[in-house]
Amino acid sequence: MKGFTAALLVWALISPSSGGGGGVGETWPTHVACRDGGLEVLYQSCDPLQDFGFSVEQCYKQLKPNLSIRFGIILREDINKLFLDVSLLTQGSSILNLSYPVCEEDFPRFSFCGRKKGEQIYYAGPLNNPRFDIPEGKYQVLLELYNENRSTVACANATVICS
Repeated sequence: MKGFTAALLVWALISPSSGGGGGVGETWPTHVACRDGGLEVLYQSCDPLQDFGFSVEQCYKQLKPNLSIRFGIILREDINKLFLDVSLLTQGSSILNLSYPVCEEDFPRFSFCGRKKGEQIYYAGPLNNPRFDIPEGKYQVLLELYNENRSTVACANATVICS
């Protein structure tokens, strides 16, 4: 059954008739990561070849430590090392840039560290982060996951709207 589910997911992500994107001039659909109590987080894959799934279990204006997330993707690249770059912008001005090592060869933090091209990653669990309140406003967040060869594993443009 797992093989059938994985095959169906692969077909849905790469099928040109699915309307999902990947073709010249096409974009991936905008997904809702969370929407609740005055906070909305939307994202769209900026990788022209692949979309992915992401959600946040509890959507709060006050960002909690140990935020529960879900993330799923089929790898197009090996990930012996994995890095995350985050850029936060508001009204076109950059207010935060962050680089974070997610997987290192000597210190694998997650079970998916070391996975190979073609394997599926599904992570459901906590994401440790500082606790802070999200100020009212509209923010753009650019996220890129890349491996040790600087090859893109996943890329997203997200919009955070806090009212």
